[in-house]
Amino acid sequence: MQDNIPHRIPSVWLAFVPLVFLIVLLALSIYLFGSDALGGGSQVCLLMASGVCVLIGMGVLRKSWGEFEEAMVRNITGVGTAIIILLIIGALSGAWIVSGVVPTLIYYGIQVIHPDFFLLCTCIICALVSVMTGSSWTTIATIGIALMGIGKAQGFSEGWIAGAIISGAYFGDKVSPLSDTTVLASSTTGTPLFTHIHYLMYTTVPSMILALIIFGVAGLSHETSDTSHIALFTESLGAKFEITPWLLLVPVITGVLIARRVPSIITLFVSTMLAVVAAFVFQPRLLAEISGGEGLLGMVEGAFVMLFGGTNLDAGAAEVNELIATRGMAGMMDTIWLIICAMCFGGAMTAGGMLDSITRLFVRFTRHRVGMVASTVGSGLFFNIATADQYISIILTSNIFKDIYKRSGYESRLLSRTTEDAVTVTSVLVPWNTCGMTQATILGVATLTYLPYCFFNLISPLMSILVAWTGYKIVRKKGV
Repeated sequence: MQDNIPHRIPSVWLAFVPLVFLIVLLALSIYLFGSDALGGGSQVCLLMASGVCVLIGMGVLRKSWGEFEEAMVRNITGVGTAIIILLIIGALSGAWIVSGVVPTLIYYGIQVIHPDFFLLCTCIICALVSVMTGSSWTTIATIGIALMGIGKAQGFSEGWIAGAIISGAYFGDKVSPLSDTTVLASSTTGTPLFTHIHYLMYTTVPSMILALIIFGVAGLSHETSDTSHIALFTESLGAKFEITPWLLLVPVITGVLIARRVPSIITLFVSTMLAVVAAFVFQPRLLAEISGGEGLLGMVEGAFVMLFGGTNLDAGAAEVNELIATRGMAGMMDTIWLIICAMCFGGAMTAGGMLDSITRLFVRFTRHRVGMVASTVGSGLFFNIATADQYISIILTSNIFKDIYKRSGYESRLLSRTTEDAVTVTSVLVPWNTCGMTQATILGVATLTYLPYCFFNLISPLMSILVAWTGYKIVRKKGV
């Protein structure tokens, strides 16, 4: 009989009530906990907002609890693969660092800095490190700090230096299979991880090329001979790890597997195991140091800790210690917890008809390809500003537009790419967003000071709209 009750689909104003409630709670959470809000505050906000959805749905719209429960379970089941991938990524990141793969890449990469091309090299180095670690935050908090010191000594303004660091770090974060935001964008839109990354290249690479040209031209007039920070990193890494070109085989083999389109879970697992073997061969001393034991059993215990737990190796310099610290699988639990709570919120919004009502606002702008992509970009920017969190913004944008893209006959990879172009790279440009607050604090540069120089982050959303206008590599089902 409930199906015959009128007004089962809420009005737009009523549909926005849970969203506004969520935004207010998130603002309070960020005020109280700052960048640590992801450790629990944001998750509680999502669950409380889910409760508001259920109360409106059951009390006003006469929905049954079973409808909400089914939608939540369906949403959580849909991200099961993403959760497995995140756990493997946690293990992989720990293995790549302790085995010496990442330190070797940094050791060789940081030495390519040339005084005449500091900004250009800074952007490239941060991009490489971020691709290998899958984390823009880690890259900025480690190599970024060192490069900030070098740049200041060379006479560059802090806005230019921070802009180059952030541009490179977020490029790497965006295209790395180790990045949790990349996995999140692909999973919430139902796009295979490597399909998503491959499709990202059509907008990301041109954006990065333009940014590199700008940084290259801007840096040509500066000269310096200060290499103290470079020496600090190379000497500390060389003393702590066995640095050898043989370790580069691990990322090379991983790249081959990716190029051959091997399923992401298999690729990440094989890469992790290769790094574990490399750790036993090249870094047995570090494995023993992690476990505090001796002999083969001590190394085995160290390998287990490397994969599932955090490690804090002492390389003799605080900046380097931060760079080689790992979180393992346990370090992914905050993100996984956030995803599960966000899926509950998304399920409640769907079952209550709120998402459907909100979606109707965007339908008038999505009749054409460019309008649809531009609306997605605008939505992503809005949620970055309103919710102050890139993870929640990715999930909300994906949920709102998923059915629109499907009904319009476009592939899910177009939505996943546009969401990343709009959300991931712009989160750091919002002063009260967790990303903006964190990077401004780490680098000691106000968000509005570095914002004009984050060329990659500024170009990416515009490039997404431009490519949509050209229609390049955009497929639409016939008859739709």
